[in-house]
Amino acid sequence: MLRVVLGDQLSRDVAALQGLDPARDTVLMAEVMRENTHVPHHRQKIVLVLSAMRHFAHALRAEGVAVDYVALEDPGNTGDLAGEIGRAITRHSPDRVVLTEPSEWRVRREMEALAAAADRPVDILEDDRFFASHARFATWARGRRGWRMEHFYREMRREHGLLMDGDLPAGGEWNFDPENRKRLPAGLAPPPRARIAPDALTREVMALVARRFPDHFGRLDAFGWPVTRADALAALEDFLTRGLPGFGDYQDAMKAGAPFLFHSLLAPALNLGLLSPREVCAAAEAEWRAGRAPLNAVEGFIRQILGWREYVRGVYWTLMPGYAETNALDAHRPLPDFYWTGRTSLRCVREAVTTTAEHAYSHHIQRLMVTGNFALLAGVAPREIERWYLAVYADAFEWVEMPNTLGMAVFADGGQMASKPYAASGAYIDRMSDFCGGCAYDVKQKTGPKACPFNYLYWAFLIRNEARLSGNPRLAMPYRTLAGWPQARKDALVAEAEAYLDGLTAPDTVS
Repeated sequence: MLRVVLGDQLSRDVAALQGLDPARDTVLMAEVMRENTHVPHHRQKIVLVLSAMRHFAHALRAEGVAVDYVALEDPGNTGDLAGEIGRAITRHSPDRVVLTEPSEWRVRREMEALAAAADRPVDILEDDRFFASHARFATWARGRRGWRMEHFYREMRREHGLLMDGDLPAGGEWNFDPENRKRLPAGLAPPPRARIAPDALTREVMALVARRFPDHFGRLDAFGWPVTRADALAALEDFLTRGLPGFGDYQDAMKAGAPFLFHSLLAPALNLGLLSPREVCAAAEAEWRAGRAPLNAVEGFIRQILGWREYVRGVYWTLMPGYAETNALDAHRPLPDFYWTGRTSLRCVREAVTTTAEHAYSHHIQRLMVTGNFALLAGVAPREIERWYLAVYADAFEWVEMPNTLGMAVFADGGQMASKPYAASGAYIDRMSDFCGGCAYDVKQKTGPKACPFNYLYWAFLIRNEARLSGNPRLAMPYRTLAGWPQARKDALVAEAEAYLDGLTAPDTVS
């Protein structure tokens, strides 16, 4: 039997490896150019996936498993997964081929086409590494007028017994989000976070990536992501002891020069399969029950995994392929160049982009309320900002990234996933960060050449989308404010916003 393991399926208990017989079976793993270039992935992300794949292959071989490993530069490499599976079938003549379903719609369709054309059985097994199967999410979603993560999350809590006291939620509340929105105090230093020094194999991959992908986004020198199961377990322990106790209070905070704060940094390892969501949630709950982490921190962390991570996967697989083309707000502006260069006088955006270039990472509030918020207010075409998020983050795989971008960041699905657009003026960024103090723009000014663009872009966004959004009860207050403005004031504000946006083809700088 030929057992295929893809680059984000690096779990020993993944479906395709269950029942593995080392005496009879061969495992195929293939590095293919198409998966590295269908968007211009951050160079650290390419290193992460290829190095983790190579380490996983070594671990399988140490068990005595026969691994047919196709490296990126091997002669004859076809550059795509279907081609490499076809070549492996020719080499090994297996009686059947088994693989775990790919996480991305595009690749799933390719594998289904391969199975239909093959001259032997090709079994595509459901990925059972998640809390909720496709069928389970479909059962929850069926017949509901609207989908909300909170409702799904509560069912998952009950079903899996996480943070439960009998039939009731621990602490008497399902969600402690109101306690998770504190600004970082000026004197509080975030804890130092462990980073994984690249070993010899990872350094080989870094040299390969530097040579083959010189024009891709991002730096390589700060690479420190887990590439083995042991690395990932060490990263989990580092978060539990250093990050988790403060995560609840400050998970929405932002600070210049502090990219990691109290965040887990575990999403890349989870999404590759080096950690399981079950073990991570169980470990976090154990910290609370042992008195080493407060409930608001543990609940907030588990909500991200058992809630958001599972929810967005369900949204993705239920609504694809049409979901990729959603554009409910009719947004069509091109993505500004500063998303790639970081050359902008908007300090918050500059911090997010330069951090992303250095680490292939920025935390969820920077993604939602800085880069995502700007794209929403500016009316950037959803597909452009979605492809950017997929390209630049180490943890970005389409099943998790696309719904977060289209549904949360830019409201392109019109409310299928979230109850309102996460639009905000500069006041939110000022409240949750120290970015505004060193910015060339003045967050207190509402209009004018020195005014923070988030301020007038926010109101112009609401004016531009009034017909679509004014009926949303969560936007009632700003629309009541707008109702009291004379039309001339609205027109002037929209004109200022349009002039600023029209000028974004040039570097955004103010003197």
